Amino acid sequence: MENKMQELIKDFREHGGNIISLLQETQEAFGYVPEEAVFHFSRELGIPASNFYGVLTFYAQFCLKPRGKNIITACRGTACHVKGSERIITNLKRELKLTDEENTTDDKQFTLEQVACVGSCSIAPVVIVNNKILGKMTTDKASKEINALRKEASRG
Repeated sequence: MENKMQELIKDFREHGGNIISLLQETQEAFGYVPEEAVFHFSRELGIPASNFYGVLTFYAQFCLKPRGKNIITACRGTACHVKGSERIITNLKRELKLTDEENTTDDKQFTLEQVACVGSCSIAPVVIVNNKILGKMTTDKASKEINALRKEASRG
């Protein structure tokens, strides 16, 4: 991890990057932005850690904890809510054995994210599984998606 962080800092200095690009590259390298990376960058670059955390907590694209291999994004926007997204989310949490405080399974196979809107209201309710948009979602369809991913993981 130390070597990769040094490489990211070197690239940042050579190419005149900004905090956002440094954090994006960090997340790409590690799958999330580790706390130790923030403090390392802060020390090495002389930028307060609070500046990094300001960016990390403002933009939804950043994760401060490791994410699962499979990312499930459930829309909670108005159209999705009216069409049953809460029921789908509750079912996904139950199937994945997630509490309200957790969003990643213990085995790191799944992360369930909830967002305000994905912008696909005409096909509500919407769930995105590994960047694949699935519209007119139901609890049964969501369960089938989870089971298919589990089977795929057990084969591979």
